[in-house]
Amino acid sequence: MKHFLSISKCSTDQLNELLEISTQLKGLYKAGGNDPCLANKTLVMLFEKPSLRTRISFQVAMTDLGGNAIYIKPEDIGGIGKREPVKDMARVMSRYVKGIMARTFEHSTIIELAEYATVPVINALTDWSHPCQAMADVLTIAEHCGRIEGVKIAYVGDGNNVARSLGFACAKLGMKLVVASPAGYELDAKTIERANEVSAESVEQTNDPVAAVCGADIIYTDTWVSMGQEDEKQKRRQDFADFQVNAELVKSAPASAKIMHCLPAYRGFEITDEVTESPNSIMFDQAENRLHFQRALLKKLMS
Repeated sequence: MKHFLSISKCSTDQLNELLEISTQLKGLYKAGGNDPCLANKTLVMLFEKPSLRTRISFQVAMTDLGGNAIYIKPEDIGGIGKREPVKDMARVMSRYVKGIMARTFEHSTIIELAEYATVPVINALTDWSHPCQAMADVLTIAEHCGRIEGVKIAYVGDGNNVARSLGFACAKLGMKLVVASPAGYELDAKTIERANEVSAESVEQTNDPVAAVCGADIIYTDTWVSMGQEDEKQKRRQDFADFQVNAELVKSAPASAKIMHCLPAYRGFEITDEVTESPNSIMFDQAENRLHFQRALLKKLMS
C-alpha cells in the first residue's frame, strides 16, 4: 500500500490490517502510551474544504506518533492547482515532507497528487470518496456490534461520497448497505455495480427509508447539503423532508440499532436532536475513531 485514495482500491487484507493496527494503537493510547514511529517525519495537510474532525485528528495523530503536521489553507498557496500545477506541487512537496494529506473538491486532484508524488498521499475527503471516514465507521461498528461480518447498515440520505465509501467497505468486509434516498439523489449505479461485483448483493438502493431500516444494525445519516451545494439548500431540504432520521423512523428498526452520523449534524433536518442524544447514538465514538484509524493509516504508510 503506497497511497490511500479509495477503499475500492484496497484489498480486504489491507483493510483488515489497518483495522487491527487501529485497535492496537487505540489500546496503547487508552493506556496512556503512544508509538513514536514517525519521529522527525512531517505530514503536509492541504485543505480546500474546512473541517473540524479531519484537521484536528490528523494533526493530533502525527503528534502522537512523534511527527509533525503542517496545515495549508488554499490562500496560503494561491489555491491547489491554480497558482501552479498539481503535478508540480506534488513533486515539490515530496522533497520536503514524508506524506501528503489532502481534503479537496475534485477527486482528480487526489489522483494527480498520487501520480506525481514520491511520498504517500492520503485522501482526507473528495466529492467522490471519504475513505478515512468510512474506515473509522467500520472500526466503530466492530466495537459496538462485536462483529463486522453480516452487519446491516441502513444509510438514509444523499447517495454521496460517504455512502459510496461505505458501499465499498461493505463489499470488501462482508457487510450489507441499504441506501435510502429520494428520487434523483440515489447512490450512482456504477458504484453499486462495482461493489456488488466484489460481493453479490452487498449494496442496495431504495426510495423507502422505512424498508431500509428494517432489520438494520446501524442507522446512518449525513447532511443533506454538502459543501459546494449551498445554492441547492432549500430544494434539497424539501426533497429530503421524508428522509429525516427521527424517533418514528427509528421505531421501524430493531431496538438495538445504533445511530451514526459522520458530523457535522444539522439537528432538525437530517436528524432530530432527540435521536442524536439518544442512548443508541454512537456518533461521538465514531468521531473519536477518526483519530485512531488515521493514526494507524499514518503508521502503515509513513513508518
